[in-house]
Amino acid sequence: MSLPPLTTAEIVAVGSELLGSTRIDTNSLFLSERLGALGIVLRAKAVVGDDRVDLSAIVSQALSRADLVVCTGGLGPTDDDLTREAVADVLGLALTEDPAIASTRWPA
Repeated sequence: MSLPPLTTAEIVAVGSELLGSTRIDTNSLFLSERLGALGIVLRAKAVVGDDRVDLSAIVSQALSRADLVVCTGGLGPTDDDLTREAVADVLGLALTEDPAIASTRWPA
């Protein structure tokens, strides 16, 4: 069984720092270009602060309109990042930690 092709996408940029005037969301610009190169139509982009309820609502709306939802961060994966939890809430899934991945050291 093959999956239907991805034809539409939405980008959700997450981070309260992106709502101010001192940070530019360059991640979404890069992703827009790459999605277009793949023939995927970008339907919308949203910026949402670090609020689990707001993030869940934006992700839920995006999933209702697009085949693919790409979440990108502001400054990186910080301790207060709620993206995983919000997406798990929307999808009705429980989060589990994989010890092999959790113990991996990523290059700085």
